[in-house]
Amino acid sequence: MERFDLQGKTALVTGGARGIGAATAALFARAGARVAVLDLDPGAGEGLRIACDLTDEAALERAFARVVRELGGLDVLVNNAGIAIRKPATEVSLDDWRRVIEVNLTALFACSRIAARRMQAHGGGVIVNLASVMGFSGGIFPNASYQASKGGVVNLTRALALEWAEHGIRVNAVAPTFVRTELTAPIFSNPEVLEKVMQHAPLGVLPEVEDIATAILFLASPAARCITGVTLPVDSGYLAR
Repeated sequence: MERFDLQGKTALVTGGARGIGAATAALFARAGARVAVLDLDPGAGEGLRIACDLTDEAALERAFARVVRELGGLDVLVNNAGIAIRKPATEVSLDDWRRVIEVNLTALFACSRIAARRMQAHGGGVIVNLASVMGFSGGIFPNASYQASKGGVVNLTRALALEWAEHGIRVNAVAPTFVRTELTAPIFSNPEVLEKVMQHAPLGVLPEVEDIATAILFLASPAARCITGVTLPVDSGYLAR
């Protein structure tokens, strides 16, 4: 459908080599976008692939400049990269805490700011962040650093949406529940833990990476032209309880 068409647009996906990021990059390409993937190990695949440490601001600047130079601009940024360190709060070292916040929140802010400078100068654009149901709840399992970082993503999304609306930049987020990726492998590989997760999925089914990618495409597309500052749960009913 035309309203979900990204023909002629350039999109950059962080953490786009695997999981939700890879599914998003592939779906964007099918929607007509020129796609760039930023990842520590971008691997092989369609689109422009750039190895980049997202916590290195100078490396980010170079990577974004390369995307603009080689693909002809930047219209959509998907801040997908993230990590989790699942430990009780009393056992999380400050180094672990700082690493999670740095990747999940600070790097997201840095990428958004670089993208926004380009978008402000060229008539606007779209930023879609990956939050989590953990950004709205205390979660099921001990994961304080991740939950804090994703709560920050939810409110940063609101703040940037308001600040950049006058420049024609929409900023939204998607908040998945548990999705089968490398990040959640320890959960999906443990039947007892997975059973507990399913108790928080009223629909009785958990989303796949393609379900999250579809929500991201919606928020990035002209179909969502009047939507900004929202975080869209794709959570099988998790947050309805």
